[in-house]
Amino acid sequence: MKVLITGGAGFIGTKLTEALLKRTDVEKITLVDIHESTLTGSDPRIESLKIDMTIQQNIEQVITADITHVFHLAAIVSSHAESDFDLGMVINLTTTQLLLEQCRKTNPNIRFIFSSSLAVFGGQLPAEIMPMTAMQPSSSYGTQKAICELLVNDYSRKGFVNGITVRLPTICIRPGKPNKAASSFVSGIIREPLNGEKSNCPVDSSLKLWISSPEKVIANILHAGLISTEKLALLNFKSLNLPGIQVTPAEMIKTMNSVSGQDLSSFISYEHDPQISQIVGSWPQCINNDIELSMGFIADSSFTDIFKSFEVNNTNQKGCEL
Repeated sequence: MKVLITGGAGFIGTKLTEALLKRTDVEKITLVDIHESTLTGSDPRIESLKIDMTIQQNIEQVITADITHVFHLAAIVSSHAESDFDLGMVINLTTTQLLLEQCRKTNPNIRFIFSSSLAVFGGQLPAEIMPMTAMQPSSSYGTQKAICELLVNDYSRKGFVNGITVRLPTICIRPGKPNKAASSFVSGIIREPLNGEKSNCPVDSSLKLWISSPEKVIANILHAGLISTEKLALLNFKSLNLPGIQVTPAEMIKTMNSVSGQDLSSFISYEHDPQISQIVGSWPQCINNDIELSMGFIADSSFTDIFKSFEVNNTNQKGCEL
């Protein structure tokens, strides 16, 4: 495998790279981002490039005939794309178009894995999202992702690329600092209190969320790159909803207090944010994943297990910093 990862310096890109490096069939991983990857120099199979992927010549440079897999993770996130429409169109849509077209010109057998979002859904959603529930995004970010999904599907239908889209649940619990994603608070209301810091829950604490742990998301993205072409050919539409679990902020906080053995509720405020509430509230609250599970994708068992895993990793990271 010779792999290209866009957004390779980001959290998901870094974790996906670490998972790929454990495989003996991976010959080379090219990480492209506007930032330097923390993995630069850590393994001879890694090539890290700081380049702007909105420029066609740069894409021509990195997608060569020997590339077998493109994991397209690069994007600006939901709230950022909502506040800066033009930048969202360039980063989220134009870059995807350029990548697909270069794959078509270079090698149509490239497995193209596109990272999408539940933000492609919106409007009057059913109680449970089914495989062919219509995309009706309620944000610019969701619209951009939906257009890209249609492009990936059509390029695949035409035989221009061997593509698949994976729609990511809200990833929880993310380590590190908050970002501009509308869903950033979902990790923040757990991560910050555990570190003795304040965090705000900008939505109703009873809002149902569809989440997945970082570990399961990474495993599922990698699995999407390894599914046989024959199995993919059975899909009428090349978009899959990655498995998740349903939980509310109130349930998450209750679990945190119970498992940690301390009441951290005082670190959490509940200042309503209409824009974030509107965006996150338009996303699916429950998804039927029967097809995805039958194809070998995996789901977390409970938020308790997600929390315990994060608590262990968080403790280990603190120990390493001492």
